[in-house]
Amino acid sequence: MINKIIAVDFDGTIVEDKYPGIGKPKLFAFETLKQLQNEGYRLTLWTYRSGKMLDEAVEFCQKNGIEFYGINNSFVGEEFNEEKQSRKINADIFIDDRNLGGFPGWGEVYQIITKKIEFSLHENGKETVRKKKRGFFGL
Repeated sequence: MINKIIAVDFDGTIVEDKYPGIGKPKLFAFETLKQLQNEGYRLTLWTYRSGKMLDEAVEFCQKNGIEFYGINNSFVGEEFNEEKQSRKINADIFIDDRNLGGFPGWGEVYQIITKKIEFSLHENGKETVRKKKRGFFGL
């Protein structure tokens, strides 16, 4: 069992960005997330949303078959105390549409995670090259 934690953004990553509304699911988002869970990855929802808008996002994901290990926290039941801890959550991988270079798509995300593929820029700064990396890394 893998037990790596993946923090996943909601707007623009799992669904199209229609904040404060909920956009259509991104192509293969829920299928990929379900597959990663089946392979032993723990998913944490990591989003700007809070209150009612967060509840709506969680409910939307539940209706699409995704239950999260944590929601805007490092694990279920964690209580954030800004005097004792940083706002950054604990995760091995962060998936967000605002990654350096943008969101590659869920098919690429799955390949990056499971095949441990790294993207790097050509000298012209426009094309990307894939190469295998030995260790585990974040997106």
